[in-house]
Amino acid sequence: MAHPKESLAPAQPMDDAQVDRSAELEDSPALTAKTTKAHAPRAAGVVAVQPVTLLDRDHSILAFNERVLDWAVRDDVPLLERLRFLCIVSSNLDEFFEVRAEPHVNAVKHGETEGLYTVASFEALAAKVHDLVARQYALYNQVLVPAFAAHGIRILAHSERSAAHKRWVSAYFRREVRPLLVPVGLDPAHPFPQVANKSLNFIVRLKGRDAFGRENEVAIVKVPRALPRIVRIPGDSPKQMLFASISSIVRAHLADLFPGREVTEFSQFRVTRHSDLALDEEDVRNLRTALRQGLQQRHYGEAVRLEVSAGCSKFLSDFLLRQFDLPEAALYRVHGPVNLVRLTQLVDLVNDPALLFAPWNPVWPRQLVAGASIFAQLRERDVLIHQPFESFDGVLAFLREAVEDPQVLAIKQTIYRTGGRDSELMRLLGEAVRRGKEVMAVVELKARFDEEANINWAEALESVGAQVVYGVVGLKTHAKMLLVTRREGRQLRRYGHLSSGNYNARTARLYTDLGYFTADTQLTAEMDGVFNHLASQNRPPRLRKLILAPFHLHRRLLAFVERVGQAASRGEDARIVVKTNALTDEALIHALLRAGQQGACIDLIVRGACMLPAQVPGVSDNIRVRSIIGRFLEHSRVFYFRAGLQEDLYLSSADWMNRNMLRRVELAWPVTDAALRQQIIDESLVAYLYDDRDAWTLQADGHYAPPPHPQTGKGAQNALMARYGATKSEEA
Repeated sequence: MAHPKESLAPAQPMDDAQVDRSAELEDSPALTAKTTKAHAPRAAGVVAVQPVTLLDRDHSILAFNERVLDWAVRDDVPLLERLRFLCIVSSNLDEFFEVRAEPHVNAVKHGETEGLYTVASFEALAAKVHDLVARQYALYNQVLVPAFAAHGIRILAHSERSAAHKRWVSAYFRREVRPLLVPVGLDPAHPFPQVANKSLNFIVRLKGRDAFGRENEVAIVKVPRALPRIVRIPGDSPKQMLFASISSIVRAHLADLFPGREVTEFSQFRVTRHSDLALDEEDVRNLRTALRQGLQQRHYGEAVRLEVSAGCSKFLSDFLLRQFDLPEAALYRVHGPVNLVRLTQLVDLVNDPALLFAPWNPVWPRQLVAGASIFAQLRERDVLIHQPFESFDGVLAFLREAVEDPQVLAIKQTIYRTGGRDSELMRLLGEAVRRGKEVMAVVELKARFDEEANINWAEALESVGAQVVYGVVGLKTHAKMLLVTRREGRQLRRYGHLSSGNYNARTARLYTDLGYFTADTQLTAEMDGVFNHLASQNRPPRLRKLILAPFHLHRRLLAFVERVGQAASRGEDARIVVKTNALTDEALIHALLRAGQQGACIDLIVRGACMLPAQVPGVSDNIRVRSIIGRFLEHSRVFYFRAGLQEDLYLSSADWMNRNMLRRVELAWPVTDAALRQQIIDESLVAYLYDDRDAWTLQADGHYAPPPHPQTGKGAQNALMARYGATKSEEA
């Protein structure tokens, strides 16, 4: 359906008045489209598409983590939050190695010189990671540690502890740590032990003979995960907060583990293993059982990275590299704990409000009247929830009303990432079963690193009588939808919720997402058809509003882009704005490049990996790519296309990646309500195009230019927080 009155301003520099208006997000029509030099439409006619080399995906992922690291560098960010961002980078790097590194490492092992993965590509990638890791530890040691000390917060090394501190640590070691440690001296009867993925360990070189008169020179000490990585030490004054790391506690008492022998060398170490589960789903009888068995082996996959202390001797590091069959460039010597991720415990232990962001309390969804029937409200209009500025409690209230309403007969929901054992949503689904309602849950067992939690939820729901299915063999069900069927008089009526994000109350406070409530007869009927398709695996239903991957989404998006390009070639108004988490699908990238070369004005808001080279003269100078890195993780997916008078606006669960288009069950749905369209355009697109505080801009050489005004500029997230009520809680 055409919406000729709507328009979307192309990205361009703003004067002070425009900056203020964008920052406040006043309720006004979208800005009138204007052309800029970078987005000037070309003359109508045939355009010869210029060839271009796409950016490297893995290097783009690392570039994203460099942008995240910048938040740990910024001195206007509260100190504990800076530490948190530092830990996020480490967590992201862990996942990068667990998922992306294996083919690179194998290329080195086999001496590959041609193809996508080669010795040269591994060395280039390793150099990038080594530099990023070095910057992390330099920031930690030279900036964050002194800053914490200035606030009386110190993680004491053994040499920094007073005699009283050492006595306390020694007693803690004997009481809490020593009983859990089993040092293993290596010899033919005691081979190198199984070392789990990302676990903390020590390698020790010994001098002297053991109890049997043998000189087993090397020993391994595994540190159980059950032990806290940061322990608080009694301070010398109330203003002090003193801590010790578990690695320093073990290190200080290594000699106690080998009485009668001399410890000559030692190092902490940590190995990262390939952890992406791969199952031949066609060849298993029960996916849940096969996955549970696979999870047991995940911790012992192929080694891809080795971290050791900076002072680790070459003898010990070479010994470990041989043991794990890794090339030299896979060795990372670090000046500090080998697992920075676990320093997030310090954030919780200190928990000083002065060193944290001011708490954000999402407001109750403004389009929902608290305490009134949500079903009745949806019969009047569709409703949009913009998380985390508005509360996920609106979704829980919708489900809770469905559970408690005796006229509700059935509830169907997809489950991708719902969180841990305390999920209120999952509890409500179980309660719905106990109240006699038909409950169907499509549980995605293969949600990466959430497999175990989802298996447990599937079993819990099945145990109370819910119908649980695992989607489609060979595909992940990534679509986010919740459908309620209610008896109203002599007919049944459906109420639906579609979302760009997961049904996870914790991440709903941290991720930006768009949730969409509707009682639209056609849309909810199509949702029901998709649920039936997932359960029966029959052919998907004919869909007029929903777009379903892997069947139609890729093709439809390509058609949308092509139509905009054709409009541009005719000299008509042509505009594309896409907000997504990643852009790596090559067909879509080439379609965007072609449309841009035809004269379309294109803005891409891509948080993470982006393989499209923007602003290359004569190739992509009509395309701008920006990445917003802020307090909240950008997660919403919004697709806007304008070709002449025809405008289309879609929300989706899918990123513009090949896996989302062809190997996942994904949904995109149109927004046709004029007011909701305008809200989405203003809040999720225009505000981000005018962001000069948190927006990094991709340059023609593949690098990202930092935000021009990171401390004083107008940020979209800040503007949305201001619009929805700053830190004032309005939750019902």
